[in-house]
Amino acid sequence: METCCRDSRPYSSKVVDGVERAASRAMLHAVGFKRNDFSKPQVGIASTWSMVTPCNMHIDKLAEAAGSGADRAGAKSVIFNTITVSDGISMGTEGMKYSLVSREVIADSIETVAGCEGFDGLVAIGGCDKNMPGCLMALARLNRPAVFVYGGTILPGSHCGKDVDIVSVFEAVGRYTRGEIDAEELEQIEETAIPGEGSCGGMYTANTMASAIEALGMSLPNSSSRVAASAEKEQECAAAGAAVCELIRNAIRPSDILTRKAFLNAITVVTALGGSTNAVLHLLAMAHAAGVKLSLDDFTRIGKKTPVLADLKPSGQYVMADLAAIGGVAPLMKRLLAAGLLHGDCLTVTGKTLEQNLAESKGYPRGQDIIRPFNRPVKKEGHLVILCGNLAPEGAVAKISGKEGLHFKGSAVVFESEEEALKRILDGTVEAGQVVVIRYEGPRGGPGMREMLAPTSAIIGRGLGKEVALITDGRFSGGSHGFVIGHITPEAFCGGPIAVVQNGDQITLDAERRSITLDIPDPELRRRLDAWTPPEPRCTRGVLAKYARQVSSASLGAVTDR
Repeated sequence: METCCRDSRPYSSKVVDGVERAASRAMLHAVGFKRNDFSKPQVGIASTWSMVTPCNMHIDKLAEAAGSGADRAGAKSVIFNTITVSDGISMGTEGMKYSLVSREVIADSIETVAGCEGFDGLVAIGGCDKNMPGCLMALARLNRPAVFVYGGTILPGSHCGKDVDIVSVFEAVGRYTRGEIDAEELEQIEETAIPGEGSCGGMYTANTMASAIEALGMSLPNSSSRVAASAEKEQECAAAGAAVCELIRNAIRPSDILTRKAFLNAITVVTALGGSTNAVLHLLAMAHAAGVKLSLDDFTRIGKKTPVLADLKPSGQYVMADLAAIGGVAPLMKRLLAAGLLHGDCLTVTGKTLEQNLAESKGYPRGQDIIRPFNRPVKKEGHLVILCGNLAPEGAVAKISGKEGLHFKGSAVVFESEEEALKRILDGTVEAGQVVVIRYEGPRGGPGMREMLAPTSAIIGRGLGKEVALITDGRFSGGSHGFVIGHITPEAFCGGPIAVVQNGDQITLDAERRSITLDIPDPELRRRLDAWTPPEPRCTRGVLAKYARQVSSASLGAVTDR
């Protein structure tokens, strides 16, 4: 075992070295430190373990494996916890307002513990949607040698011989209200959709962000597409612990890895995979934490030259476990690199460049149809379409797979909350040809910018996926599909034009022209905006109120450390 010098202990040495630090050492003896541990670099293992959600229920074991890997490599590991919440459980309720807020809490808490305790390096292990960007934001702020580990994807459930997942349940609710299935079948889908540990199985937000972080170079090669319930995942955690020790010895920090080119790589990979709209929000926030300039325009520019190659749920056929079975994300990245769509000279946590890492990757097996060739893409251009217009002067984010069409024009039916909209979708009030407008759900207005998986799934479940559009200043789950547009900025609470849309107004959505238009004369729009008065805040005390006072626009990543 190698004992490291003081140069590899720039933070822990200040906490434990010298006669005057005897009290600090006394405290650490009580939690398992031996005398020789004080001369080793300390590696903090940030665990998001919790029994709140199946996404994170196994991460305690992964944290132990990461700690063991760091210890064997000559460091002293210290495991600590941070929070997680469950989007799948809280979806459609007031509790969902805390989801995006949890990203900030996770980032703040990891920064707080690591900064206080003097860790020289970190392994952060995330499982659910907000864990991952929260972890990366903290690692970027701390700028100490670090590796991120994804807890892994769930295996699909099975109902009547067909794969099912959490989105299947949301859509089954719509099918039940439509009379397509009975209560017994709804219950069967509910009971079989989530078979065990791991994050939601399609190319939803968790798998999207895990893939983005691998593309950034902050996790070990091909780690984003491994199944949670696998021996390989624990082995990967042990390897991550050892990798941090190498990063410490070589003085490689996140700022060496999280460059602008690395973020452009991440956008490219998310686009090729058909990833979640939440990637826009999170990559902007992560770039902000890293001090990297990134904007909505970067998503447009990359989307114009990058095809969607992955046939993955929610709009496709397959799940992440299927992709893992044929080789994972690395072979896709190798294809993108060969096509000149990735920057291969970006440094990664292996100490090698992205190109060097991918040189060891094998191609996909013949006959697979999960990742399409460039001459037969799922979509010729990117699916993440940034729309602007008089309804969204600062931009909005659409997820256009092509299956729902590229244009929609309809009459507005306006709701002041997600709950109100969901009731009217399920009871048949919302009809074909309408644009559902859900407002006051933005970062400040919600507060918290809830995901609209329940109403979008209800629209699909009622058979209106191609006949009804939905726009909101809130956001969408990675499981949402259909003609849906979120992140409308400025949000309604801040006096954005979405605040003055009226029932019956015509709205035109054009993915080709990248426009979102409220079809009323400019003088009428100005008159309505001049007459608008801001509502009272929904929360005046507690974490939601603090968040609402601090948070930036969704077009800037909805960050609070500005």
